[in-house]
Amino acid sequence: MHIFIYKSIKNVCMDELEKLELELDCRGLSKKTKKSYSYFVKDFLKFIKKEIPQIQERDIKKYLRYLIIKKHYTNITANLAISSLKFFFGNVLKKDICKNIKRPKRENKLPTVLSKEEVKKIINSANNTKHKLVLKCLYGLGLRVSELVNLEVNNIDFERNVVKILGKGNKQRYVMLPEKLKPDLRNYIALEQHQKYLFLGRNNKYSIKAVQKIFEYAAKKANIKKKVSCHTLRHSFATHLLEKGINIRYIQTLLGHSRLQTTQIYTHVANSKLKNIQSPLDDL
Repeated sequence: MHIFIYKSIKNVCMDELEKLELELDCRGLSKKTKKSYSYFVKDFLKFIKKEIPQIQERDIKKYLRYLIIKKHYTNITANLAISSLKFFFGNVLKKDICKNIKRPKRENKLPTVLSKEEVKKIINSANNTKHKLVLKCLYGLGLRVSELVNLEVNNIDFERNVVKILGKGNKQRYVMLPEKLKPDLRNYIALEQHQKYLFLGRNNKYSIKAVQKIFEYAAKKANIKKKVSCHTLRHSFATHLLEKGINIRYIQTLLGHSRLQTTQIYTHVANSKLKNIQSPLDDL
């Protein structure tokens, strides 16, 4: 019975889903955003098993409760689901049933940060020269993994010591080119004779999963006990700059953050001021 109902709903919704795909393409959103929005809209329609004209605000609340309580999704993911549904109902269907939907509070989790020595251990634990260079670029340029795999050879300016990065939402920014990275990059580019992307896999550019595996292997070999991922290198890049006394506005620009508030989280993990404070235990 449920299968029959869903099939009929699926047929009814096809036009609306095609409109969603068209609207997403016209907005020039990133592939990742389009994939997420499409997923949550389809998942919601599958969950609620109603024709679109019958959907009400409480149906969206039921879905959010399902994501948070049953699926144990984080508030960040729940917020992404809300954004997806708001886009679908507001921009595609021109319905305002999402206007009173409240977003769950953002979790105030502090990022995990590696010490400089730990970063060095991870880089040195990589399998080969190419993998070491991947990790050096992630940390030395403060990149997201998606930015690394899309990094093009022509965007590395050895004369001006800068690298042009294509960030989230197709936003471009420049970051500094570390002196220690220049000879490694020059040698690698000359040896590989690349045409477009810096890091190539078997068929085309490196996949995000391939980069994640490189990091996971190196972190395990380096015996890092902290819960870490590729993004930890970006967190560490920002925190180490802050500890060196670099103005947070510059760090915001280097990371490609639209809001300063996003960058300010690193003020809570930088120890440049904390290490100078003496605990009262030391006075006993």
